[in-house]
Amino acid sequence: MKILVAPDSFKESLSATEAAQSILRAIKKVIPEAQVILKPVADGGEGTVEALVAGCGGSFVKTFVHDPFMRPVEGIYGIIPAHNLAVIEVASASGLHLLKKEERNPLVATSYGTGEMIQDALEKGCKKILIGLGGSATNDGGAGIMQALGIKFLDSSDNEIGKGGGALSALQKIDVSGKNKKIIDVEIIVACDVKIPLTGDRGTSCIYSYQKGATSQMAKLLDDNLKHYADIIKKDLDMEVDEVEGAGAAGGIGAGLMAFLGAKLTPGFPLIAGLLNLESEMKDADLVITGEGKTDAQTLSGKAPLGVAQLGKKYNVPVVLFAGKIEKGAELLYKQGIISMIQVSPDSVSIEESMNNAAVFLESSVENYLKTMT
Repeated sequence: MKILVAPDSFKESLSATEAAQSILRAIKKVIPEAQVILKPVADGGEGTVEALVAGCGGSFVKTFVHDPFMRPVEGIYGIIPAHNLAVIEVASASGLHLLKKEERNPLVATSYGTGEMIQDALEKGCKKILIGLGGSATNDGGAGIMQALGIKFLDSSDNEIGKGGGALSALQKIDVSGKNKKIIDVEIIVACDVKIPLTGDRGTSCIYSYQKGATSQMAKLLDDNLKHYADIIKKDLDMEVDEVEGAGAAGGIGAGLMAFLGAKLTPGFPLIAGLLNLESEMKDADLVITGEGKTDAQTLSGKAPLGVAQLGKKYNVPVVLFAGKIEKGAELLYKQGIISMIQVSPDSVSIEESMNNAAVFLESSVENYLKTMT
């Protein structure tokens, strides 16, 4: 019996690799003779670097960069030698998790540290860079990234503007002459499942800036600033970014990567599944086990378990999903290839206890499920 184990991370509890190991332990207890293929997955967000390093024979790189408030922080990204590929998560240097709740301020927060990580990958000779968007603390349209790469954003007196979403109001001219030349021949691929535009009622400031610390007044200012930013990009680079689907991802970083680095925005899961050769392992599997921290209607917006389920359906392979919590909307996954969904945390258990004991609950749930099959 061949079992493909392809979980996403259980947010704030287990990495995808840790979840896969928990599932493996359960399988070996119940079906020790099974051929088990571990393929931890991701969709471009949290866990993308770890999943690709583990699945593609890569290595981790640590480099000191700057956090959203320009404080020193250790950034971690992956290099996949077989593809001459660097894998960078925006959240590593520019993530919301790096700030205390009372610190959050998208007027000030910058994506500069992510640019420093890109710079480091360029110095190491990478010819492809995959950037996973998600979890950012910023709303600067990726201007911070570009500042780190040598692009100058100038005010009416030709002085460089500051950093953060609030500084964009002073922008009058963009000077790309100092851009790192090594990036010219590098392919920038962006794993992005968020389809929002840069500005407007559906834009990044109105939808996501509140969780980054914005008030309603700040959100309006940030939206106006990004509109102004898009106008200057149009004037100086002759490129429209405002209404492009995905431009608003990660506080507008999607727009910046498209405009300045020629990046291609790509749905995250299919891209990562391709690098992991997930489909080839799926074809002759007898059972697929996937999972995530919480399963609800949001899972259908392009998250990894949905992609796993759809591949299973394509090859008529049963897919079972284990989740920390299963909530309203999850039932829609039954039409996408999931044959069974199991909540690993008892309803009587607190969220804190559930997260602290996620590995134990997951292993026990998979073990109990497999016993019903044998």
